[in-house]
Amino acid sequence: MAIDIDRLSEAELVDLNRRIVERLRFLHQMRAHATMLQFSLGNRVAFDTADGRVIVGTLMRYNKKSVTVITDNSERWNVSPGLLRRAEPRDITPTDPESIDLFPVKPNRNA
Repeated sequence: MAIDIDRLSEAELVDLNRRIVERLRFLHQMRAHATMLQFSLGNRVAFDTADGRVIVGTLMRYNKKSVTVITDNSERWNVSPGLLRRAEPRDITPTDPESIDLFPVKPNRNA
């Protein structure tokens, strides 16, 4: 389907341009949404910043065109889903085994 744009009026060209831009935005949103669905809320994810740092955090929210990632030090990043990759789950195992209290003592309310 070839469109001879030489025969279109200025108003028709403006309308065609608007429709093309809308269609391109829709296609971009569909790709971003499909990429978002590869991740679930609560997943550990990583991405690279423009200055070369690797940011690791937890996927907390889907936005219209991006996702919100919260880092371990509570930084909030809105990131394009195409920049994300899966990260290793965070290890929350205590480093001192003696600090694990398997049988916590309940306070004695009768005393």
